[in-house]
Amino acid sequence: MQPKTAEASKTIMTDLVLPSETNPINNLFGGELLARMDRAASIAARRHSRRIVVTASVNHVAFNRAIPLGSVVTVEAKVSRAFTTSMEVFLDVWIEDRESGNRDKANEAIYTFVAVDETGKPVTVPELIPETDLEKERFNAALRRKQLALVLAGKMKPHDATELKALFV
Repeated sequence: MQPKTAEASKTIMTDLVLPSETNPINNLFGGELLARMDRAASIAARRHSRRIVVTASVNHVAFNRAIPLGSVVTVEAKVSRAFTTSMEVFLDVWIEDRESGNRDKANEAIYTFVAVDETGKPVTVPELIPETDLEKERFNAALRRKQLALVLAGKMKPHDATELKALFV
């Protein structure tokens, strides 16, 4: 199985915020944004694995900025690290200023997907090769996040979480 770059999984989805997608103060519903991010992340994971993918977890979501009615919203997703059968996907959400066209980062999230066969059994995914400084930073942090999740779930002993321990030593 040939390793792939993060860039090969890059997915960009741009859409407009419509009235039916907003809350009473005319901002995009958080759940609507989560659904948009899930779709973009699943496409990125599928591009990386070339398999059916299922959402395993939403590891982190930061709603840092409200997204008002009428905004142009762009969700960018890339696989940040591939493990045996799972892939972490990092998402950046941008809103475009209506008048200037400038883009500002509004939100970010991290999702995990598992590649499966037609019967739902997990299958191996290609290794990910990070290229840019940001991709390398996210790649390294993904292992720490995975180790933390495994420790918290009781599936890894804290003393075995070497990447996590290195932060405190």
